[in-house]
Amino acid sequence: MYPGSNSYDYRYSWNNYWHQYYDWNNANWYLHNRNLELKDYGLRPLVINLEQAAKQNNNYRTTLWTGKHFQMTVMSINVGDDIGLEVHPTTDQYIRIEEGQGLVQMGDSKDRLDFQAMASKDYAIIVPAGTWHNVTNTGHTPLKVSVIYAPPAHPFGTIHHTKADAAKAEK
Repeated sequence: MYPGSNSYDYRYSWNNYWHQYYDWNNANWYLHNRNLELKDYGLRPLVINLEQAAKQNNNYRTTLWTGKHFQMTVMSINVGDDIGLEVHPTTDQYIRIEEGQGLVQMGDSKDRLDFQAMASKDYAIIVPAGTWHNVTNTGHTPLKVSVIYAPPAHPFGTIHHTKADAAKAEK
C-alpha cells in the first residue's frame, strides 16, 4: 500500500522492479563469475562478487580498483602470518574478512596496541587514519580479506605475490 492509495499496485513492487535484473542471465551467473580476472580495473565502473574475488586471490595483495578517492584490494594471509604492523597517516581503512579468522590489534603507537579483538568471516574491521594496526591469521587456512583504502594507498595495478614483495615495494 502506498500513501494516498487504498490498494496495492503490483507495478510498483520492489520485487517486481528488481526481478528483471535478478534473473538476468541467472543460469550462467556462477559460471560467469567462477574465474574472475583479478586485476586493477581503474576508473571504469565495476560490479564484482567481492567474496569470490577474495577467495580466488592467492597473492598477498591484488588491487582490484583504484580511483581518485579510494582503492579496493583483496589479500591472502598465510596461516600463522600477519598483514604486518603498519600505520597509514592519512588513509582510513576498511577490512572485511571473507574467509578465515584472525586476531585484530590496533593502537595509537606501535608499542601500545591496546585494542584487540578476534574476527572471522563477514566481520568488518575499521581502521582510522593514523592508527597502528595488524591482523594475524589464527586459523588453519589462508585468511582472505577485502580492503578499502580511502584515499588510495598503493599505486594503480599493484600486485604483491608475497608479503616480502610488498615490503620491498614499500621501501
